Amino acid sequence: MIASKDTQLALIHIPLHLYRNFLQSILQLLLPNATQNGFGNGSGAVQPPRGWPYEHPFVNISITPVECSIVCSRTLAIELFVPVLNLLDPQSKSQMHITSEDFVVMQVDGEGLDAGQRVLELTSPLALAGISIFFITTYYSDYILVPLRNQAHVVQALEERGFQFEHQTSSYVNSYHHSRKASAASLEVQPPSTPPPTTITELQTRTFATLKRRNIVPTVDSSIRLVQCAGRTDSANGMNQSRNRNSMTSAADDALHLGLVKCLISQPYPKFLSLTLTDTESASLLLDHTLLPNFAQDTLLGSKGDYLTPITLDLRDLPMESTGIVCGVAGRLVGGTTGQVEEPVEMSYLSTARAGTVMVAEEELDRAMEALRGAENSVVSTSK
Repeated sequence: MIASKDTQLALIHIPLHLYRNFLQSILQLLLPNATQNGFGNGSGAVQPPRGWPYEHPFVNISITPVECSIVCSRTLAIELFVPVLNLLDPQSKSQMHITSEDFVVMQVDGEGLDAGQRVLELTSPLALAGISIFFITTYYSDYILVPLRNQAHVVQALEERGFQFEHQTSSYVNSYHHSRKASAASLEVQPPSTPPPTTITELQTRTFATLKRRNIVPTVDSSIRLVQCAGRTDSANGMNQSRNRNSMTSAADDALHLGLVKCLISQPYPKFLSLTLTDTESASLLLDHTLLPNFAQDTLLGSKGDYLTPITLDLRDLPMESTGIVCGVAGRLVGGTTGQVEEPVEMSYLSTARAGTVMVAEEELDRAMEALRGAENSVVSTSK
């Protein structure tokens, strides 16, 4: 598990119209051992890096309808992205942003709660404590990015909520031991005793009031159908061998790298792609189904027919340090879609530098949007 690694992370916002300017930097981030001269051997073939999983503790590359967002170490941000930034014209340079504040990442064991309840359980104590976070759901785990200056406060807030901190791996595990798909109804959420807002309901109200004040509304592009999957590891080699930095990657790893490069070089940019790379697990992907043909058969783990619909919140007009957005939205979907018979909408969440994306099953989209619109309407009625 990964959390609070020595790596200090930077968040990078790249407007979509500048994506091609930074494509080579992104490819270098994906293929750290590739040369800067074409990422190949002269014949156009992609040369994969040595060793897999990834050689850096944590990287996320996300292309959404709002932006291209990168999470990587401060060192890599300076090495790969700042030189390109310095070549941009003044107007373009002002549109691209690299955080000056460092972040740390915490990996959370997903056992114990279904997806939506898990997001709420993890984010509510931090939101109620006034800590700004970024949340990323992947095929294997959940990751929370928090400002480095708040790290000790985050540890305290999560431990008070019943999460255990493993000092050996700097990771959090949930103390509950139900299935990852367990019903949310089996666990009642109780807000922690932290400063105002004092309840999740109050936090939801404030969150949607803020979104309404900034004219931020949930949007859906029905043409985007997402698949959550992961890179298949070569079991014949074994994980220990695949982690050996002195060994070449397996055929499965090579096919995965090639597919990822094909996705990233899509014209003008991938329709939707979120790639999470760590030094302990194979690549985790959330991608539009139209990108699946870029991967050879049996390269990816996961169902290719269970589609998720993204609900996007464009947060470019909000300060990056805004708190409670993830928790407020998750709380509304978990609580606002629960009835006497119905279970809450199962959701996952992707925070990027300037956007938030909620993923729900296609058949659950109407219920999810009704709940989110209901939150907006309640803000209107209470403000009158």
